[in-house]
Amino acid sequence: MKEQRGSFVAVSTGMLLAGHITARCQKIIEEADVIYCLVPHALCETWLKNCNSNVKSLQPYYKKGRNRVQTYEKMVDVMMNDVREGKRVCGAFYGHAGVFSCVPHMAIEQSHKEGFVAYMEPGISAEACLYADLQIDPGNYGVQSIEATQLMLFDHTLNTKGYILLWQIAIAGDHTASKFSSDESKLQCLVNHLYKDIPSDHEVIIYEAKFTPLDEVRKEKVKLMDLPKQELKLHSTLVIPPVQELEYDQAMLRELGITGLEYT
Repeated sequence: MKEQRGSFVAVSTGMLLAGHITARCQKIIEEADVIYCLVPHALCETWLKNCNSNVKSLQPYYKKGRNRVQTYEKMVDVMMNDVREGKRVCGAFYGHAGVFSCVPHMAIEQSHKEGFVAYMEPGISAEACLYADLQIDPGNYGVQSIEATQLMLFDHTLNTKGYILLWQIAIAGDHTASKFSSDESKLQCLVNHLYKDIPSDHEVIIYEAKFTPLDEVRKEKVKLMDLPKQELKLHSTLVIPPVQELEYDQAMLRELGITGLEYT
């Protein structure tokens, strides 16, 4: 299929306002014909408008009670209309454009189907910030990263010997994709589910990255049993430190011919 004139690029703005964006992403923003943005703060939109005067927010497409899948489809449609008109369209998404953000993936897929150039530029994600803010090295114990509702609805096996990251815990258990606030009863269902593998008094961390230099990083330690009573935001993440100690696989050590190792 012959490539068409229009194009779509999904750029990542990072988590921290104007502080995490790469030079490559900023250049794409500056040179685009139109910017569609999905960012968490009005200041982010203001900063983008300083880079390119033609900035349009995708936030108004969110409606209380509307299924988010329908919202995402509308966002893709409006961006694709400009792509079809031959414009260089840039979608600016906070954090990493490809992480917990289906709109960029959908827009790129649709662009490719119609013969347009489309790609994504990476950025600093909430997970990258989490490792820095909580001083966690995923290489020490391993990390399992799962969206909270997916954990509840599907048959996942938790690795309690490493860190567990549960994303979007505020809307855990929402299968309608239409909620924007936490539900204590559904959070209790999540906690009850976790009790199968994690003690009720195990200390967990509620993590929230900061979006502006004036924000404070949230790294609040609570007992798992107390999670349903906590105030949560859509970007709150639950960090569950290891429950069990790592132990060497003795059979593998014998197979590798390794002796005398002790894990401390």
